[in-house]
Amino acid sequence: MSEKVLILVDVQNVYYTTRHSFKRNFDYNQFWQQATADREVVKAFAYAVDRGDQKQREFQNILRAIGFEVKLKPFIQRRDGSAKGDWDVGITIDALEYADQVDTVILVSGDGDFAMLVDKLRVDKGKRVEVYGAEPLTANGLITAASQFIPIEGKLLL
Repeated sequence: MSEKVLILVDVQNVYYTTRHSFKRNFDYNQFWQQATADREVVKAFAYAVDRGDQKQREFQNILRAIGFEVKLKPFIQRRDGSAKGDWDVGITIDALEYADQVDTVILVSGDGDFAMLVDKLRVDKGKRVEVYGAEPLTANGLITAASQFIPIEGKLLL
């Protein structure tokens, strides 16, 4: 029986952290090959903000072709110029909803807000949790909470 996995990708976080750390993009195809090798994918979600432009739609279609279910949230520009498009709660809900169906949860994000979730999945639910993140911008608490931290580098970058 093969290991069952749940994949959760915080698209905005990965985009900005890899661009900032390496001036490169995350290679979703390479990631998929690495993360799913000899494993059964129960669910794979990519959480993104929808700005409604053509380039973004093409990218979302690439993610779907790889095997992700793309979840979109509208891009909201606040009056003060800041933007809102945070998927933390949605990712947390899906992680808790599907955790009982899998052996391993794979989270792609460097956001330290997920440390409590990762800890709960590991300790309370007995799940293996692999975290992929751009190491220079991944919260130490998240790295520590994970069963395994896999730095986004080398082959995982375009």
